[in-house]
Amino acid sequence: MKKLDLGKDSINQLLLSFAIPCVISMLINSIYNIVDQIFIGKGVGTVGNAATNVIFPLVLIFGAVASLIGNGTSANLSLRLGEGKKEEAVRMLGSSITVSVIVAIVIGILSYVCLPTLLHVFGSTETVYPYALSYGKIIAIGAPFVIIYTALSSIIRADGSPKYSMIMLIVGALVNIVLDPIFIFGFNMGVEGGALATIIGQFISFLMALLYIPKIKSVRLKRKDFKPNASIWRVLSLGLSSFITQMIVLVLFVFMNNMLTSLGALTKFGADTPLSVYGIISKVNSLYISSVLGIAIGAQPIIGFNYGAGNKERVRTTLKKVLVVNFSLGILFNLIFLIFPEQLIQLFISTSDPGYELFMEFAVLTCRSFLMLMALNALEMTTSVVVQSLGNVLKATLVTFIRQIILFIPIACILAYGFDKGIYGVLYASPISDVLCFIICAFIFRSEYVKLTDEKSSSLSIKDTPASNYQGKKIVVTISREYGSGGRYVGEILANHLGIPFYDKELISLSAKESGLSKEYIEQIDEKNSSMKFENNNDDRLFIAESKVIKNLAKSSCVIVGRCADYILKNDANVLKVFLYSDEKSKEHRAIKYYHIDKNKALKHINDVSKKRAKHYEYYTNRKWKDFSNYDLCIHVDQFGVMKTAEQIKNFIDHMN
Repeated sequence: MKKLDLGKDSINQLLLSFAIPCVISMLINSIYNIVDQIFIGKGVGTVGNAATNVIFPLVLIFGAVASLIGNGTSANLSLRLGEGKKEEAVRMLGSSITVSVIVAIVIGILSYVCLPTLLHVFGSTETVYPYALSYGKIIAIGAPFVIIYTALSSIIRADGSPKYSMIMLIVGALVNIVLDPIFIFGFNMGVEGGALATIIGQFISFLMALLYIPKIKSVRLKRKDFKPNASIWRVLSLGLSSFITQMIVLVLFVFMNNMLTSLGALTKFGADTPLSVYGIISKVNSLYISSVLGIAIGAQPIIGFNYGAGNKERVRTTLKKVLVVNFSLGILFNLIFLIFPEQLIQLFISTSDPGYELFMEFAVLTCRSFLMLMALNALEMTTSVVVQSLGNVLKATLVTFIRQIILFIPIACILAYGFDKGIYGVLYASPISDVLCFIICAFIFRSEYVKLTDEKSSSLSIKDTPASNYQGKKIVVTISREYGSGGRYVGEILANHLGIPFYDKELISLSAKESGLSKEYIEQIDEKNSSMKFENNNDDRLFIAESKVIKNLAKSSCVIVGRCADYILKNDANVLKVFLYSDEKSKEHRAIKYYHIDKNKALKHINDVSKKRAKHYEYYTNRKWKDFSNYDLCIHVDQFGVMKTAEQIKNFIDHMN
């Protein structure tokens, strides 16, 4: 496959290349669950489908835990390899695998032991309870398999083997599909047969995942590397976003199960039918969600790259295409649910089932009320992914909360109890939430789109950087400095004396192009990194981008201030690593005079910023910032003054040459 150029190739071609594999991977999981529902529904009936729906929150917990570890590990693996820290990558990877095994076993045991209590929390009725208990016990036994192989599948993709990861998932799904009818119909095992087929498929995927561990390409794992260490906390921090997203789905599922059973019991439908119908509708609806999210996620690298590179027109074009495709899918699925609900639902229930008529009536009602305006959800899902691609993680997180938590749950409660609409209030809360969420997301999406129209593109690239008239041997000077020591001015003066480029704030535009993060986001981080909030702004994506930019700049002579450049270039030849410091009175004087900091707060501010620069440096280098052995030249600026300090460094360089 030829290497794709995100900045130049056809956007249609790029969307097909990135989105289709993503959609396929997400659809496999959806189809997996749907096939289970079909066989159990045909073989066991309404209570069988209701039982799988009651257990589904448990499956969501397994997936959330697996994502927490797996996505966090894959992100860390990519980060460490990008930084060239293979030893750290090995220790982190081995530790994560061990922790995933331990956590998976603990979750499996807790699930099995606590299952009777959990079933009531998840909304089980007395009729469904024995079926859910039988099904859930077997699913709980398979918890270690599904958690471990799901976590490892993320690691396998990060290791550069997405095809193996997909095959692993497909093989497990096919085994499950083949065994379902054999166990359910052939051996007449009912829901236990469906559960057994599921965990056997998971076990096969689990074995394939384990077999891949010795074949990991990016690093070589040894027995000692599997010992758990403190790096697991960083793994968990990077996987937290995926965990929260799945937990939101869990909260919604548990809420719906309990509302439908309690309110359904007051109607002719009873408690079991709504529970079963919701499970089926949710699984089928996941085909739509997987398609829309797959396309939006597939567009992420295109949007992020071109936004960071200043190609705003390509970003706008990509957004338009994604919206058109996703809304077209939304309308298509919406029409199918509205026009053909009977045909869809008949796949999951036998006409000989005693409750067939009521089941079909409620299923049709749900499709034409709960999913009445489902096409509008395309904007919410697309907006969430797009906003994250443009660097606004907080706003993206808010978007994911809007419909499910902020709108739907309160509206459902108000309609059901406040207006005494019961179960019908819950169903019609969905289209109301869809409309309100669409309006809110339209404003959010438009605000981001307007920025793309109004912003002046920052097209600075390395070839646009200042020209050098330096004639000597190549030299790269990295300057680390205490806040208020005058180090930045020393670097600028030195660069002018030598006739070589000087880089400080200029790195913002260059890093934006490299990372795909917006220039504004990086400026915000950079501003906070000079304030008392510094320790909260260790953005790994930005550090990787800055590292790449610094290594490119270091191909020719230049002066680079801060940003751990001394560490990033530690193995490069012709690099002079300088550390500049000063006494408190001088730093305080400069802070008041040049940075306009209040006299009474200056010293505290200086000390805070210096401490947090030290934390940032140690966070990414595992070295002490003020350890002079890290540097080639350390100068007390007060001994010479700013001008003379620059001259001293130049003399040192002349001596080197």
